[in-house]
Amino acid sequence: MGRAWKFGDDIDTDVIIQGKYLVINDPKELAKHVFENIRPEFAKEVKPGDFVVAGENFGCGSSREHAPLALKATGIKAVIAKSYARIFFRNAINIGLMVIECDTDRIDDGDELDVDLNRNVVVNMTKGEEYPINPIPEFLKQIVDKGGLINFAREIYGKEVGRC
Repeated sequence: MGRAWKFGDDIDTDVIIQGKYLVINDPKELAKHVFENIRPEFAKEVKPGDFVVAGENFGCGSSREHAPLALKATGIKAVIAKSYARIFFRNAINIGLMVIECDTDRIDDGDELDVDLNRNVVVNMTKGEEYPINPIPEFLKQIVDKGGLINFAREIYGKEVGRC
């Protein structure tokens, strides 16, 4: 279970992590600056297991991986949104951040949530409600479970994957 941090529609990657931080490659350092222009308290108050909840088109804007990387480094369990920019969705899966599509209208900021991927529902413990999830393909769940695409591929193909 974790707290819902509610955002609106069209949250772009510059809102998630500002462009001036793209010179930082340490995810923990990036995490200190997530949403700093719209929710300055987020980085200090978010707890492992919390959820970012949003409306339509989450992660629009640039294709930078810094946005999902910074979010993952905050310790959130998943992003739950009505829809995603496709490049953000895939970047999130590739780095091991769970992204869930469902109707978020009934979720309020601060609600206590849990996700049951076996039953494909988001459980709102605060309101005693459940919201159906658009089913996540099993291979995408496996990529996230392994911590991202490189770890997933290493398990299949061996340790040489990802080396230059």
